[in-house]
Amino acid sequence: MSIYDTVVPEKLQFFFALSRTHHGVLDMMAPVFAALVYLGRFPDQGIVMAGVITVFAGYTAVYALNDIAGYTDDKKNIRQTVKRGTDLDSILIRHPLAQGVISLKSAVLWAGFWSVVALLGAYYLNPACVLVFLCGALLEIVYCFLLKISYLRVIINGFVKAAGPVAAVFAVDRTPDVLFLSLVFVFFFLWEAGGQNIPNDYTDIEEDRQLNAKTLPLVLGRDIACSLIMVSLVAACSIMAVLLAISPVDFGWVSYLLFVAGSLFLLILPAHRLRKTGVNQAAMVLFNKASYYPFFLLCVVLVNLFL
Repeated sequence: MSIYDTVVPEKLQFFFALSRTHHGVLDMMAPVFAALVYLGRFPDQGIVMAGVITVFAGYTAVYALNDIAGYTDDKKNIRQTVKRGTDLDSILIRHPLAQGVISLKSAVLWAGFWSVVALLGAYYLNPACVLVFLCGALLEIVYCFLLKISYLRVIINGFVKAAGPVAAVFAVDRTPDVLFLSLVFVFFFLWEAGGQNIPNDYTDIEEDRQLNAKTLPLVLGRDIACSLIMVSLVAACSIMAVLLAISPVDFGWVSYLLFVAGSLFLLILPAHRLRKTGVNQAAMVLFNKASYYPFFLLCVVLVNLFL
């Protein structure tokens, strides 16, 4: 038994699994990074405290909504045993709601509580953030219902993942620079598509086929999926290079070398391996490594802000 299992009650672990908190915490680094790279400094203490609470609440609520909205399909496809997975989304338990370890009522109350906290925090930061959160939550539900309808739902998910960083920019500037904001949106859209959504669907391709799902790897094939992954990630890295160049943060040449090395290790090389081998395990490796990319970018910014 790990220290985590000793400290955190099992029932609470099930709710963290519902919200995919282990993965969610990594995703939460995205809005923190977006705010800092845009502002070029740390915001006021009140904004930082409210921002941390709001970001945690928002991501916790939206991830829970994903499992609630996909409850019916997940229940049909879930394995019979309560099992921990090897990817970040299932470090605790994969789809705990569908596996019956928590009730639907409890899941709704959990998501509802964190949604209220997120809305209150968003309103405090900037009422525009409320609209971004509501749109993101609604699109997440739409995304789940499109599982058997269209592979183009990958576009919907790109909007959802970009919502957090976009809201973070609005939280530190009520009238943000349109170009910078647009680049932030496009980067996270492409990173989500190439590093998260398509690789995740690639990993689950056999299970999704049994479910008659319409995911991009299933509809367009593995080869096209691999090509889209590589194109998306190369484009995302290129856009991030532009963002770093126009940011108020004074990035030195060491930071750019670190950025290139990290981008290769976490995104480009795993994507190349997937394209070369075509195996599901390579897609999972890419998904896991790409999940750390926002945290890596945040570290690059923090090093420059502190040194």
